[in-house]
Amino acid sequence: MTKQRTGVSRRWMGALLGGLALSASFGGAARAAEGQLRIAKQFGVVYLLLNVVEDQKLIEKHGKAAGLDINVEYVQLSGGSAVNDALLSGNIEIAGAGVGPLFTLWDRTRGRQNVKGVASLGNFPYYLVTNNPDVKTIADFSDKDRIAVPAVGVSVQSRILQLASAKLWGDKDFAKLDRISVAVPHPEAAAAIIKGGTEISGHFGNPPFQNQELAENPKARIVLNSYDVQGGPASSTVLYATEAFYKASPKTYHAFLNALDDAAKFITENPQKAAEIYLRTNNSKLDPALLTKIITDPAVTFKVTPENTLGLGQFMHRVGAIKAEPRAIGDYFFADPRISTGS
Repeated sequence: MTKQRTGVSRRWMGALLGGLALSASFGGAARAAEGQLRIAKQFGVVYLLLNVVEDQKLIEKHGKAAGLDINVEYVQLSGGSAVNDALLSGNIEIAGAGVGPLFTLWDRTRGRQNVKGVASLGNFPYYLVTNNPDVKTIADFSDKDRIAVPAVGVSVQSRILQLASAKLWGDKDFAKLDRISVAVPHPEAAAAIIKGGTEISGHFGNPPFQNQELAENPKARIVLNSYDVQGGPASSTVLYATEAFYKASPKTYHAFLNALDDAAKFITENPQKAAEIYLRTNNSKLDPALLTKIITDPAVTFKVTPENTLGLGQFMHRVGAIKAEPRAIGDYFFADPRISTGS
């Protein structure tokens, strides 16, 4: 039976943080058994693959085809830090977050839990949106502004903003805008940009929140497009796991990857049905027309093969955010024919 848990209590978050410390000290969480799969997802259309997988019970379908009953649970979190804590403390098997948090965990767990990527959730442009009329580029943000991101300094939005800052001011000032960044979940940050009147004047988000901001606040404008920073379409949000899960649960792992592949094809071929699934599974009141427009945007691609991720990892190494330098996709993604062709 598939279950879904929404929200995270402070007590459980404390347990996750404690688990992170323990796992770092003693080599990681216990191995999950075949047939158990707990998946962390966050907010936004970038997690549509998981919405479709859940709604269509595709993991269970592929598990049965392999002779295995898989118990699937979905956990709603916000921010790469919380997701990474959950993975290392053994509360989940699959983490869904930005490629920045993946590189951070890949680097810190080398030789221990050996966290690597499982698949991409697709290519989506991420926009840094502002409602401040004085801000035309990131150079115009001042100490009076606050930029909302899922997790300051470590989320993929923060990492892309750091990369943009390094290109503008040099590597020594790559974290210049971290000091005016604040950690706010996407729904709350979008509400602040749309309504105005708060200290939050910028939000580096993802679909559909960035699209809602642009549609509902005539003063809102795009300051930065992630594709421009990363040099083209890129898989900014990915799924990753520990080596223990990858090796100990091969049937569950491959059922999950096959389910994702099916979901990607389903969304591409049935965008309106996919939109209906998103609205239903997220209990969303988003305009269906706006959602369908996002899903069918030529800049958006649903696929499991990661694209244009290596450059961000090499930047993070260059500025000292991670110690190890990723040189090829196989360094930080587990092996699979659909993944090894990525970049």
